[in-house]
Amino acid sequence: MRILITGGGGQLATDLEAAAEACEHDVLSLSRTELDITDRAAVAKAVAAISPSNVINCAAWTAVDACESDPKRADLVNGEAVGYLADACRMNEAHLVQVSTDYVFDGNKVAAYVEDDVVNPQSSYGRSKLLGEQRAGQGAAIVRTSWVYSAHGGNMVETICRLAAQHDTLRFVSDQIGHPTHTADLARALLNIAEDRQAGVWHCTNAGAVSWHEFAQAVLESIGQDPSRVQPVTTAELQPPRPAPRPANSVLGNERYNTLYSPLPDFREQLATIAGAYRSS
Repeated sequence: MRILITGGGGQLATDLEAAAEACEHDVLSLSRTELDITDRAAVAKAVAAISPSNVINCAAWTAVDACESDPKRADLVNGEAVGYLADACRMNEAHLVQVSTDYVFDGNKVAAYVEDDVVNPQSSYGRSKLLGEQRAGQGAAIVRTSWVYSAHGGNMVETICRLAAQHDTLRFVSDQIGHPTHTADLARALLNIAEDRQAGVWHCTNAGAVSWHEFAQAVLESIGQDPSRVQPVTTAELQPPRPAPRPANSVLGNERYNTLYSPLPDFREQLATIAGAYRSS
């Protein structure tokens, strides 16, 4: 296939490009400077020129708290721009895969969220990503994921390793739970969905539901450090408080994906290698 990846250079796009090349696909990954998806004319021109069979949109504004103070920008980047991609895909018979988020839910459900659960985003970021889902259109695949981390770029594994090198004790929230998701594993799932030109909503995460407190402990344990250095704190106790509300429950059920494809492994499987890379850098 010929695949166009937007958001090139980001942690997900980097692993997606590598996975697509390993599958011998013809892949072009464009960074924001090479293709600004908020420029409707540029999007139409690029998709027409490249003529991809699939467009996988990894471009997004993921600074959750910053989105809260600039919802118009969030809606443009995460929402309206997806419509520009969808229009260009329809004009060129390309299939769109849109990466979305657990933040489209309010987090009040006790069990894991499934694809047809009612959405109710509580933050500007979540609302903008839901707008992106709507703008993608019926023929597109919407792939929701959560708590993404990788071996490169800024993410929670890098943050935890950096803080562990600077402080004796770390504090992470214990009342938010989710599935940490490794970008290399997510990339393979995105390719499966793209290759089969699947449509509709899909939940794709690694296995293993933990709180942020437990995730930070797992990161420290993976690099041979004492996990008890990580102390639990509730969201209400955070100082200063986060501007954007976070879902208390971000656990996504992956049953739809798992019935057709191999389930993504437990998030801990590659954690030692990834955390070790950050510790040594």
